[in-house]
Amino acid sequence: MTRRAPADVATLVTRARTGDPRAVARLISLVEDASPLLREVSAGLVDHAGHAQVVGVTGAPGVGKSTSTSALVSGLRRADKRVGVLAVDPSSPFSGGALLGDRVRMQEHALDPGVYIRSMATRGHLGGLAWSSPQAIRVLDAAGCDVVLVETVGVGQSEVDVAGLADTTLVLLAPGMGDGIQVAKAGILEVGDIYVINKADRDGAAHVARDLRAMLALAKDEDGAWQHPIIKTVAVKGEGVEDLVAALDEHREWMEASGELQKRRLRRARDEIEAIAVTALRDRFGSLSGHADLDSLAAQIVEGGTDPYRAADTLLDTL
Repeated sequence: MTRRAPADVATLVTRARTGDPRAVARLISLVEDASPLLREVSAGLVDHAGHAQVVGVTGAPGVGKSTSTSALVSGLRRADKRVGVLAVDPSSPFSGGALLGDRVRMQEHALDPGVYIRSMATRGHLGGLAWSSPQAIRVLDAAGCDVVLVETVGVGQSEVDVAGLADTTLVLLAPGMGDGIQVAKAGILEVGDIYVINKADRDGAAHVARDLRAMLALAKDEDGAWQHPIIKTVAVKGEGVEDLVAALDEHREWMEASGELQKRRLRRARDEIEAIAVTALRDRFGSLSGHADLDSLAAQIVEGGTDPYRAADTLLDTL
């Protein structure tokens, strides 16, 4: 086996800017593997990112996220937009990598030079996303993608991190996935900008739309607030996709006009800085696992000489 040559980050960024898929893949791999070159990659991308519309695609398992994502890619390509797809999969219990099972539904785009598809493993990170998702999005953005689609793993009642990562969040529902109360419990109705009822040719689609409208009507809208559209699609047939693409354009225009786009991106940047800082702090704490101060404080807690919060404050003071 031949060893891969060390990456020249500046060269990789230059090649990625020209649309070289291998350079994009290498940069994302550096990000995903938390390479020692990660800081250099981040610095190299900073002047080229910030242009793509980041669209999160989320919903319960079985609603057709991968099929809908593939159909949406087709619609965006007809609008002459370059598209990046970041498909987050559960981690394999054996290899730790992405299972890749749903990517077979996107094979029709495999040879399109205007589409880049990458699967990433969650690697145990909760929230429906991988820890490295923000930086991977930045790579696709810098590579010239007009739209970056982030498809999450099937979300439950709390895995809605995509709302903090995306400019626009699509929430997919489908008939037969439970009653309206169960949908409301899932929590995903609170994070959506556009709601998509997929498999709308099935019985019950009208009932889902009615329940969804009723629940959205309970929210108190401020003047000038975004009016959440409900779009019916049949992704396997490509039906309703043009309406969905139009809704994405309308939402982008509304965000730019209202200032919401800037607010969301500032919040996203704050969250990313915090995550990096907390991770660095956790690493420093890890190096203290056998530290005398930590052992002494632990002994004091066991003996009743102090409480965990006071001990934590003491430990932080040493850092």
